[in-house]
Amino acid sequence: MKNIFTNRNLLKKLIIVPTILIAGLSINSCSDDFLNQPAYNSSDTESVFTNIETADAFVQGLYRGLIPTEMFYQLGAGDTVTHSAEDGSTNNSKYNICNYQYDAKTPNTVTGIYSAMYAVIERTNIAIDRLPDMPASQKRDALLAEAKAIRAFCYYNLIRVYGDVPAIWIPLEEADPNDPNTLYPKRASRDVIYDKVIADIQESISNMPASNGTPERLNKQSTNALLAKIALYAAGYSLRWELNTNSPGVMSRRPDNARVQQLYQIADAALDYVIKGGTNSLVQAQGGKSGFEALWFNFDRRNFAAVNQEMMWHIAQYGPNTNSAFGVYAHPGSRGGTYGSRKALQFILPSYYLSFNAADKRRDVATTSYSIYFLNSGSASDTWVDVGTTYSCIMPGKFRISWCVEPQAADARNLNIPVIRYADVLLMYAETQNYLNSGPTAAGIAALQQVRNRAGIGSLPIPSGQQAFESALVQERKWEFSDEFMLRTDLIRMNRIASEIDATRTAMKNLSNRTGQFASTPVYRLYKYHKNAQVYGDPFLAVTYIELTDPAQIAQVQAVPTSSSGYAAYQTTLKAIALANGQTSTTDDKWYPVNMFQAYTSTFNGNARKAVGFTGGFNALQIGNIIYTKPTGSAENGGTYPNWIEGGGDGLFYGFVPNKTELLPFAAASAGHPLVDNPNLTQLPGY
Repeated sequence: MKNIFTNRNLLKKLIIVPTILIAGLSINSCSDDFLNQPAYNSSDTESVFTNIETADAFVQGLYRGLIPTEMFYQLGAGDTVTHSAEDGSTNNSKYNICNYQYDAKTPNTVTGIYSAMYAVIERTNIAIDRLPDMPASQKRDALLAEAKAIRAFCYYNLIRVYGDVPAIWIPLEEADPNDPNTLYPKRASRDVIYDKVIADIQESISNMPASNGTPERLNKQSTNALLAKIALYAAGYSLRWELNTNSPGVMSRRPDNARVQQLYQIADAALDYVIKGGTNSLVQAQGGKSGFEALWFNFDRRNFAAVNQEMMWHIAQYGPNTNSAFGVYAHPGSRGGTYGSRKALQFILPSYYLSFNAADKRRDVATTSYSIYFLNSGSASDTWVDVGTTYSCIMPGKFRISWCVEPQAADARNLNIPVIRYADVLLMYAETQNYLNSGPTAAGIAALQQVRNRAGIGSLPIPSGQQAFESALVQERKWEFSDEFMLRTDLIRMNRIASEIDATRTAMKNLSNRTGQFASTPVYRLYKYHKNAQVYGDPFLAVTYIELTDPAQIAQVQAVPTSSSGYAAYQTTLKAIALANGQTSTTDDKWYPVNMFQAYTSTFNGNARKAVGFTGGFNALQIGNIIYTKPTGSAENGGTYPNWIEGGGDGLFYGFVPNKTELLPFAAASAGHPLVDNPNLTQLPGY
């Protein structure tokens, strides 16, 4: 092994300790063994690669840190589906980033992804450098292929966030210390990086095992899916600028069209391999649950045996050392009790919630129109309810607290992080088939149809033209992959981000005015009172509701009594309305109306909750004030759009600037950020 540094041990401490976190030698997806053993604390990695068991442990450790918090907390929003529910925007980087208001100096940008990815890249470079020196074996070659795939994933994350980034292919200790590019590398062409990591996977993928014991590690199927995803990004649109002149950028594909075609062919072949492999499939209906519901309920419960045929790769997060904050942000919110006080820091745009076909089983899984709250005092003996919400506080639902296993800490949800699902393979395949054949093929249509059939909307017409079919795929990806932190950059690579943002702005204004596609959207709902079991693993899906359209019934629900003496008669009226709308009723059933366009805290909505038994009625939800205390309707806001829709500096996507904000700037303000650590890095044009 080369040793070109005079102070080798010092350098190893800088680049290895504590970033090399070695996992245990065994993996069990249902225990806390994987990624949860103490790290090797030696500064000498040579001993690690003297036997295959410790080398395997080293490669397992590469998975740690692959999905930094910013991937889902910061960049999991702003995709025209999920939005930040933080309390205001003035000094809130999350809300600003969600709306594409970046600032390299505050900084309103992401900083952790850069350092986290290069920490893993350094460790993968060590593995890729050392493994070939070990005795040849099938296991050694598999570990080498695994390390190359993980390095490719890191560069894919960096490029889709920052564009051109430094390319580092060897361990730091193997580099020339006299080369200025060693410690202060410049940006390299994303095309060169993509071509390198794609070639790495292509050359080594045959050495990947058919199974690695658990989808928490890559195998041949999931690596093919990863190869396809990276190839699609390499062939897709991105914000490009001239590195030498740093002139303003433009959204475009790489200039070599022949290579673009080749990349689509690479993706298509990899996806075809997965599909024809026959080992993966979509989770289907079971136990009274739709397939989509069974998928996420079992995933949240860590019942991986029931979902691993679809969950091709998910990152292990279990135990005190590896449990991330994933799932802390995207949930319905709870106000105490068994689940504790868990604030929902993201919410779902109602234009997305209302975009689902009535038959689509995914809506009530991916979103919730309820939040968990206590009926009276909030004491341990209180009654807890799933309280129906308004359009300004629709919450994420895939990772709801009540479906999870009991957390080990408030910021450790015991949720693995999903990365690649078989549904993604099918929709990417439909995309490659459409592109390569200038229109949808029978195979591409069949792939899309599988996803739609599982969702319950298989009868929807499928467009025949290339652009129309691609648009259908864009919408399908939105319905299928909300809160899986891929939609934002998917829209960018498909050159749809600007048009989707414009369409969402228009849709939200139409909803606010109740015009256009929302002209007939009912104003009032009658929610059924539902107690929350306050038990982890509660399979509850959605609050039953009736959308009221009959003027006489609307007049009846509007007459909310102002004193408790009228509550019983009012409840009798509401039960009669429920029965008239086809609902069965028991003596204990209760109902309460909600004006969906008013704020959750409006006088009418608060009084309606008081009439069903909420003490005070105007209860505070564990959701950002900028959302749930605001209306959706313009009429309910004094004739103007609420600020979170338009105006006052908080309007949807107020910072979005085409050909600028599709990528994030490097932060330049504080120690540890790239432009401070590395003066040779150039800033994204415009910042």
